[in-house]
Amino acid sequence: MKKQSFLKVLSIGMASALFMAGCSGNDDSGNKINTKNLSLNKIEEKAKKEGEVHSVGMPDSWANWGQTWKDITKKYGIKHTDTDMSSAEELAKFQTGKSDVGDVGVAFGPLAEQKGLTLPYKTSHWDEIPKWAKDDNGDWVVGYTGSLAFITDKNNVKNPPKSWNDLLNGDYKVDVGDVMKANQAQFAVLAAAYAFGGDEKNIQPGIDFFEKLAKQGRLQTTDPSLTSLEKGENDVALVWDFNGLNYRDQIQKDRFDVVIPKEASVMSGYANVINKKAKDPYSAMLTREYILSDEGQANLARGYARPIRKDVKLPKDAKAKLLPDSMYKKVRPVKDMKAWEETTKKLPQEWQEKVLVHVN
Repeated sequence: MKKQSFLKVLSIGMASALFMAGCSGNDDSGNKINTKNLSLNKIEEKAKKEGEVHSVGMPDSWANWGQTWKDITKKYGIKHTDTDMSSAEELAKFQTGKSDVGDVGVAFGPLAEQKGLTLPYKTSHWDEIPKWAKDDNGDWVVGYTGSLAFITDKNNVKNPPKSWNDLLNGDYKVDVGDVMKANQAQFAVLAAAYAFGGDEKNIQPGIDFFEKLAKQGRLQTTDPSLTSLEKGENDVALVWDFNGLNYRDQIQKDRFDVVIPKEASVMSGYANVINKKAKDPYSAMLTREYILSDEGQANLARGYARPIRKDVKLPKDAKAKLLPDSMYKKVRPVKDMKAWEETTKKLPQEWQEKVLVHVN
């Protein structure tokens, strides 16, 4: 399974908008698809005719996709099925032509494009998406983000940490997860590196930070989970904000403190990709359009995922699911993804030699 369970309405005025993204692929008649000068009305018409959309890695239990699929079915009459899987498995599935749309880790968006698997499509909100979070031609686009956060069990820790320095000066256990293989844990090391002057090319400050915790006998390296938190087995755990908020609300909201560390944190995201070989390409395009609409972004927020459109106005109930905007002032995305990919190849060995040797 790709993800841990955690847990668009389009305006009438948008319906006549024109989109200039050049697309390649085949429709159900075997014709080349090109959305240049193709109106949303036309896309909607063709999507309704297709009548279904097959997704991968977008299960009901993740990021509130369930509500989004219900909305799409209700509004457009498009039936939906999903097969949950990892990002790598999604791209393999794309090659078979047996899926229409997927949700992959941001690093897999460019990879899907490089492999020639994607159908480009720019939505009506394209200009509102940060440059780092989209492809120039519309081959992929991030729909929501996650930032590294601290979740603290207040039954175990009287003064919940708000910063990396607080962590270092505490007397409680800190659970980073399995840096040898877990994406969340590896990003935790990068977030610590950012906090102490490093970056994706220089992870050493992050390694040094966790080495100090390990030498103090305070580092845990088991993956934090809903079950371990509920049992009180984690004093402080480093997790994506959407996971932390979901864990908190599922167990007992007042028992846990979830914060973004003050000095710095790292932001990542999940990218929407449309299969070049999609059986239902117009339904896939309409799905992307809905995900980036106001209602689609609100649905994601209700699933604790932070919408990619910064200026989207969220309803009060959706906004209440998220941490305050003020906590994110020093959060930043990975600027050099290629450098980070190279770093992650070396990270397990460095972690083993410099950190795990001090963990009991």
